Amino acid sequence: MKLLPTIEAPLGEPRAVRLDEAVAYQPGAVVSRSLVRHPAGGVTLFAFAAGQGLSEHVAPFDALVHLLEGRARIVLGGVPHELAAGDAILMPAGRPHALTALTPFKMMLTMIRPGEAARVPG
Repeated sequence: MKLLPTIEAPLGEPRAVRLDEAVAYQPGAVVSRSLVRHPAGGVTLFAFAAGQGLSEHVAPFDALVHLLEGRARIVLGGVPHELAAGDAILMPAGRPHALTALTPFKMMLTMIRPGEAARVPG
């Protein structure tokens, strides 16, 4: 998996981003690009070539997947879900999940970290 630099604006100024254009497909690969990194969570874009995926794994925090393009199969706790552009699914912390690209697809992954890590100083 290729990790690209975080999208940052000079001096932390807000800037608009076309999510579907902020990460590009690569043949036979999964590409990711971090948009937000924060103690409370993060937002990452992914582009999966057809047939690529992530094997079953468990994450210690909740994650929301939102498909931007294409179609994917997400198996969550042993139950398959087929998603298309515009669909979203919540993957609860501690629940096994896996992803497979039915077509080339792009998704935005929003991770929400619970507890102490989510506390913002100040």
